[in-house]
Amino acid sequence: MTEAGGPRAPIHARRGDQLECRGWAQEAALRLLMNNLDPEVARDPEHLIVYGGRGKAARDWAAYDRLVATLRSLADDETLVVQSGKPVGVFPTHTEAPRVLIANALLVPRWATDETFWDLEARGLTMYGQMTAGSWIYIGTQGILQGTYETLASLARIEFGAHDLAGRWMLSSGLGEMGGAQPLAVTLLGGVALLVDVDRRAIERRRSKEYLDVVATDLDDALARVRAAVAERRALSVGLEANAADVYPELVRRNVLPDIVSDQTAAHDLNVGYIPRGHTLGAAQELRQRDPAQYRREVLASIALEARAILEMIRRGAKAFDYGNNFRAQAREGGVANAFDIPGYVPAYIRPLFAVGSGPFRWVALSGEPDDIRRIDAMILREFSENAPLMRWIRLAGARVRFQGLPARICYMGYGDRERFGHLVNELVARGELRAPIAIGRDHHDTGSVASPYRETERMRDGSDAIADWPILNALLNAVSGAAWVSVHHGGGVGIGNSIHGGLVVVADGTKDADRRLGRTLHNDPALGVARHADAGYPESIEIASRARFRIPGPP
Repeated sequence: MTEAGGPRAPIHARRGDQLECRGWAQEAALRLLMNNLDPEVARDPEHLIVYGGRGKAARDWAAYDRLVATLRSLADDETLVVQSGKPVGVFPTHTEAPRVLIANALLVPRWATDETFWDLEARGLTMYGQMTAGSWIYIGTQGILQGTYETLASLARIEFGAHDLAGRWMLSSGLGEMGGAQPLAVTLLGGVALLVDVDRRAIERRRSKEYLDVVATDLDDALARVRAAVAERRALSVGLEANAADVYPELVRRNVLPDIVSDQTAAHDLNVGYIPRGHTLGAAQELRQRDPAQYRREVLASIALEARAILEMIRRGAKAFDYGNNFRAQAREGGVANAFDIPGYVPAYIRPLFAVGSGPFRWVALSGEPDDIRRIDAMILREFSENAPLMRWIRLAGARVRFQGLPARICYMGYGDRERFGHLVNELVARGELRAPIAIGRDHHDTGSVASPYRETERMRDGSDAIADWPILNALLNAVSGAAWVSVHHGGGVGIGNSIHGGLVVVADGTKDADRRLGRTLHNDPALGVARHADAGYPESIEIASRARFRIPGPP
């Protein structure tokens, strides 16, 4: 049932070049808030849930309606303040200030526990914003697709000395809003994927969106398809309706060894993100409501079974990584003392990119016209041709990635290149080569915007994994640099108590004012990532900082 006050029809963002707000920054915020809840994009739009377990775009339908109304009336010298998905005030500021400031799920550290947070959430006092759900810059599965692609491309280089995954196969689980990217990421790199999920609807959704190639009838059928494709060095993704806690140990028992193994269930949220073995979805829901403590015990026991199987696969030679869903911490709580012997993907494969200011950078065509994204793709291929990995991704994405909701694109782009890109896009808008302005943002999972000791900041060189000054400084810097809206969240990716992170969006509307904002914001945002890693002692970061436009203070 839709809550009182909610929409009676699916939400779709407005398209075209006509404003219903008083400026393009407000218009972009309104369209992207609505885009987050488009049925093409969101996992459960009826309940305002976008992705990642229970990551929401607004606290409740009453708050959503007030957000929409306020954004439509917000002036160019006012700033809307949003407290955990609820608009709480409009304040006089100035034209270069952010139009929206957002904080989601922040708790005083002593109270930053699952038990406290979800009690407060149930009382209507807060909201879990995940990362890009509550900051209104989620773009569907493409967002995590590109990060998964980069992770696996790096793994191929480091572990196999190869530029792709041809002739290799990966075992993983979870085909939800995040995990659904895995099959296409593997096949884009020429590999074979076996993806396990208990939810047939998730499997069929990935199949219908062309992220997943085929669905197996059972484990034997799945393995036969995998073996044939590997032998032929043919890219293929296979979905299997089953529980990972059953499949992973069974593969160990059969002595079937994947080349790569991981997990991307929403294990950070034990209530809904991982279904205990032996239960259908309906039975799991019934147990969860009847006996939450027993449900939790069974979930942890199932995660532990999967984790022990992964550790045994590592011992036998598989390459494994935790993909930042708090799987290892949950496995350790379930009794697997050495769960952190499973490497984290950031220190293993992504930190070299973060250290040079590179991370998941994205843009959205507010016009709704796919051709606007294609014109920007063409500009990138022309202007950034020296960047071979970027060229490869843009070509693959243009050919293989379907848009969800408003057309968008994502890539890993670093310090210097982001600023240049912003100016080039603003020129395209100014010259009328794009139908409407472009909203430019990024994932919160970025070079200098997050403190997450189980993921982005795991095993920092100087041991500063848990220092959360950096995401707060990042949000403050982006606010004074002129971003259209800025957000700070707690718990995204790895769950409550485990991360603090920030996000931003800036709008290219073709004006000189926008060009100044773009220049400052798209320089300073990744520059702080370089400074953060230079401060931690990474040589490549220090070298970039030595010739950058920003300064690292030295001795007097």
